[in-house]
Amino acid sequence: MVELLAPQTALALQRADLTYPEVGATGGTLPAGYHHQHLSAQVGSGRPAFEAAGEALLTWGMHEGAGLTARVSDRRVRLGTVAELRLGLGPLGLRIPVRVVEVVEDERRRGFVYGTLPGHPERGEESFSVVLADDGAVSFELVAFSRGGRWFTVLGAPVARAGQHRVAGRYVRAVRAAAEAGTGP
Repeated sequence: MVELLAPQTALALQRADLTYPEVGATGGTLPAGYHHQHLSAQVGSGRPAFEAAGEALLTWGMHEGAGLTARVSDRRVRLGTVAELRLGLGPLGLRIPVRVVEVVEDERRRGFVYGTLPGHPERGEESFSVVLADDGAVSFELVAFSRGGRWFTVLGAPVARAGQHRVAGRYVRAVRAAAEAGTGP
């Protein structure tokens, strides 16, 4: 279940600078000097699937469905929302602080972009969206650019990339499950 951040933690994250200068670049040409990731997968069909998938995305359900825990300043994503995501358990779990830098909610697209904050294992940006096509197909799209932000992700870059791809696959499964649940039996 999504938890709210303690007020002092939320304030500290809101005041922190993003750890990369190319804010918004997932919406255009991805910057050089980073690992790029593009993923698109059909997750359902029809408006009910789109609505359910979009809701899961905008309320952190995708992250939780992928096995991350989410402590957030806002239960529903909005511009400026901060989150402290966590992958793994206990002291070996990765702390993943982020800030939402863009939100899209319209008739055919739902999604958001977040950027990394100090303490995140990577530096960069990630965009998540659910799209309803003219033919009714519902797709999940992920666009990201990143590079190591901590000593262990710099030295272990191939392992970090493999981990990112594995989590992206989990995101697809979580969004697909939400879309299927939204269309009912």
